Amino acid sequence: MPFISLSQANKLLRQATRTNDLNEKIALLTQVIDLEPKNLDAYFYRALAKNDLGDYHGAIVDYSKIIIEEPDADTYFNRGNSRYSIKDFTGAKEDYAKAYMLDENFTDALYSLACVKLDLEEYESAISDFSGVIKVLPNQSESYLLRAMAYKALEKYQQTLMDYNTAILIDPSANTYYNRGVFFMEINYYKEAYDDFTVSLKVNKNNAFAYFYRGAASLLLGKFLDGISDFTKATEFDSLDFDAYLGLAIAHNKVNDAASAKLNFNKANAILFSGEPVNSIEEYANTYWFQNQYFFFNSNINELVKLK
Repeated sequence: MPFISLSQANKLLRQATRTNDLNEKIALLTQVIDLEPKNLDAYFYRALAKNDLGDYHGAIVDYSKIIIEEPDADTYFNRGNSRYSIKDFTGAKEDYAKAYMLDENFTDALYSLACVKLDLEEYESAISDFSGVIKVLPNQSESYLLRAMAYKALEKYQQTLMDYNTAILIDPSANTYYNRGVFFMEINYYKEAYDDFTVSLKVNKNNAFAYFYRGAASLLLGKFLDGISDFTKATEFDSLDFDAYLGLAIAHNKVNDAASAKLNFNKANAILFSGEPVNSIEEYANTYWFQNQYFFFNSNINELVKLK
């Protein structure tokens, strides 16, 4: 390459690394590549910029060009991120695994590998990888939360609870208490769930899901007025929350407020069915109550249907 072209390419590369305008950055790096087609740094920076702009396919193409010439852990890792963004989980898994194979100290690659295995429902392998991350970074609560999800999927509830407890010890935040609360709901420990959601909401009063779940816990514990309060709060965040309206309908019916029960039951049905007639409980299959509290829901919906 003539010296003047090399000098111009280096100048353009410096300009590209300084600008925060992603489109300008891509244009400058494209000029560098036109002048110097083997400039792998230009391909790498352009791939990063494309990824940040949401052009994941374009980023993958640029990363792949580098991998063909000089494969390295960083490029595999970043291509894995772009593949993950387009939900190519199998491709992302392959790239994260390759990145970690090339650099066994690349903990971020191992963590990402564990996460994508969790998405792919490869739970045993995900647990192994999260355990590897925890060995290196024992004070990272997110790894315990995610490993708990894998244990829960395998119905290893003792290990699940241990991981949620550890996450809370490391980071007693709204998020960690909320996650343990959801787990308690799933194994029917409603009092413990109620307590965790209460702690979570003290820290973060803007979590609509926590209000709904605490309302559900209250309802199942027979604390109907508390349930009404929390379900109402949930609908203030989301006026189309049919699960909260169903909870309100059941709770109002439990305190013999038939008018309010009917009103909220009608609201839920209007959202779910747009005025179409409902013929069986199976038509509520997409609701929390059908999926998680079927017998409770079945007994109570029969009462709601009879309301005048």
